[in-house]
Amino acid sequence: MALALLSEAPLSSELLHFTEIVDRLDTPEKVLDALHEAVRGACHLAVLGAVLLPIKMGDVDSLELGKTVFLHRSVPREFWDEYVELARRHPAAPGTLAYLSMGPFTMSEAMKRLELLGSDRWPVELALKYGQRDRLACPVGGRWVVVYWSKRVLCLRPGDRALLFMAASFAAIQLQRLIDPYVKRIGKGSSLTPRELAVLRLLSNGKRVREIASLLGLGEETVRSHIKKAQSKLGTNDRTHAVVQAVRLRLIP
Repeated sequence: MALALLSEAPLSSELLHFTEIVDRLDTPEKVLDALHEAVRGACHLAVLGAVLLPIKMGDVDSLELGKTVFLHRSVPREFWDEYVELARRHPAAPGTLAYLSMGPFTMSEAMKRLELLGSDRWPVELALKYGQRDRLACPVGGRWVVVYWSKRVLCLRPGDRALLFMAASFAAIQLQRLIDPYVKRIGKGSSLTPRELAVLRLLSNGKRVREIASLLGLGEETVRSHIKKAQSKLGTNDRTHAVVQAVRLRLIP
């Protein structure tokens, strides 16, 4: 099976455009559609959907389509029905990783780490049944997981993975805004905007203001403004403390 290799330049352009418009998308369907369009033309990925994880791990009954679970319109409803039925009988091991991981992971990586056997393999077999050879799961803020899927085994370069995770984070934050007040916010500090969180994440990766401005297509003064606003919302006095606080609150990985 061929590997899904991404072209970083067009992917960067498409996902940057997504981050610029996501704040204006007013329904979960539009958010997922825009993200799907951003990745479809630049790589071998599609959007599966986004899930607000239950407070209690394994609480399948709290997962409700259209309220805490949002599938892209290209995904058959039958897929979700089968997923719920199987999850009630056998907890999904990759779902546990979504709670514990601080960064994105593929289904193929999860299989290697967990050594899934017997009935534990049902998430993999269900995915294959619907043509999903591999997935990239992006846990966001300790509560959301945004999932991409591919017809091929994924082999992602670090830059591609970071870009896809950034876009997933923007999508999750906008979804959280749209479904309030049905559910509580991600946590203290969740009032940070997608751009403020993106800036903090890049700071946590050692990027300087000039580099962040270039990556996000912003002016340096705008980046500094985002940093100051984030510091104020998080109750911190400097950039380092703001990054540490955002990590502690699981707002960024």
